[in-house]
Amino acid sequence: MNDQHLPAPPLIDDLVRLAPHGGPVTVLKDTRVLIVRVGDVVIKAHPPGTGEHDMRRRLEVAGRLPGLMLAPLDLVHLDGRIVTIWPAGRALTAGDLESGDMPWEEGGWLLAGLHAAPLPADMPPAGGPDRAARAVAELAEVDAPAEILKAYETLPEFPPAGPGRRALTHGDWHLGQLVFHAGAWLLIDPDDLGAGDPVWDLARPAAWFAAGLLEPDMWHRFLSAYLSAGGSAVSREDPWRELDLPARALTVQLAATATVTARRSGNPLDETAEALIASCGRIVAAAGATREGEVFDGVSQVPGPHADVRPQRNPHRAV
Repeated sequence: MNDQHLPAPPLIDDLVRLAPHGGPVTVLKDTRVLIVRVGDVVIKAHPPGTGEHDMRRRLEVAGRLPGLMLAPLDLVHLDGRIVTIWPAGRALTAGDLESGDMPWEEGGWLLAGLHAAPLPADMPPAGGPDRAARAVAELAEVDAPAEILKAYETLPEFPPAGPGRRALTHGDWHLGQLVFHAGAWLLIDPDDLGAGDPVWDLARPAAWFAAGLLEPDMWHRFLSAYLSAGGSAVSREDPWRELDLPARALTVQLAATATVTARRSGNPLDETAEALIASCGRIVAAAGATREGEVFDGVSQVPGPHADVRPQRNPHRAV
C-alpha cells in the first residue's frame, strides 16, 4: 500500500491473507469492487449480491480458453462476498499511454478469437446493452447536462441478438481488460462474459473514436486487426452499419458515468467528459435533422458516427 502508516481497512487485510505466498501489497481498485495485488496474485472482491452460479459458469469458460483469457486460480467466499484469485500480469501503464505503445492489434485479435470460440450451453447473457440505462438512471442524483438525457432518448430499444448474431462475448471490453502474462496479452475480467451480440465488444473504442478521443490510426489498427483475424461482429464493407447503435449507446453511457463520477467527487468535468457530452450533442442534432428529412451520406437515415455524429478532429485526444 502507498502509505504504510495508515491502517488497512479490514477487508483489505482479509484479502491479503488469502494470497498463497504473500508479498508486496498494492490496492489496484477500491470502488464497488476491491482489487488487491499481493505478490504474484491478484485478489478481487466482487460487489455484494454477485450471483455465484453465473460467476462460476463464466470462470469455468474463461479457464477453458487458453491463449485468449487469463484463467482463474480460485473462487472463495469472504463476509458474504464472492472473491476470485488470479495470476498477476502486467497491465497497461501511464507510460504506455503516453508513448502510444498500446496493444490495439492484440486486442482486436483476442476479441476475434473469443467471438469465434464455440458458445457453451447455458451461458448467462453478456453485459453491454443494459449498461446505458443503468448509467443514465444515476444521473437523477446529480446535476446532469441535458445533452446526455436527450441523446439517450434518441436510442431505440436494443433488440436481442438473433441466432446469427449470438456469440461468446466479453461484455465490458476496453484496453484495461488486457494483461501481459506468460509472454502474451490476454483478456481479463470475465464478470460480464456471456452470450450476446459481439458488436458490443467493439462499441467502446468506436464511441471514443466518434467522440474524437481515439486517434484514427489507433482505431483503424484495432478494427483492421479484428477483421484480419476473422472477426465477425461487423461487416468489412461498412462496419458502422452494425456499430452505429452500440457506439451511440456507449457514448451516452460513458458521458453519464463521467458526469456522475465528477459530480459526486465535487470535481469539474474533465476534457474527456466534455468531449463525450459534445458527442451526445451531435447525436441529438443528427437525430433531429433526420426527423426533419435531411440527408446524410447521400441517403436519408439515422446518422451514426460515420455521418454527422463523428467530429472531424478533437484536440483533446486520449485513449
